Amino acid sequence: MTNRNQYVQKMDVKYDNLELIDVPAIIAENKEKWFNQTLTTVNDSAVRLGIVQGEYHWHKHDGDDEFFFVLSGKLFIDLEGRTIELEPMTGTTIPKGVMHRTRAIEKTVMLMVETSSIDPLGN
Repeated sequence: MTNRNQYVQKMDVKYDNLELIDVPAIIAENKEKWFNQTLTTVNDSAVRLGIVQGEYHWHKHDGDDEFFFVLSGKLFIDLEGRTIELEPMTGTTIPKGVMHRTRAIEKTVMLMVETSSIDPLGN
């Protein structure tokens, strides 16, 4: 997947504070190969759900770190010179300025925590 138009990225906040966040319902409703929804905000950060299969383009975030945590499936994060493999219940933080791309061979569900102002497409 290299066409950026195939990414469905919903940056609106789906759940207010004190509202129950229903991740299984979002997963069940999703029909996209590359889907990203902001679940809630915590101070200046956004907690996002990603449901992905395929690959994202190479990019970086000059001013923002990104945290990835896999709930199901397997996520590969390609860096220049190596790849990090995330299995369910594992995560990692990609520091700002690091060129990377995420990819998933099978349907993978993950949580991401990043600044609410981040541009998911990168710099």
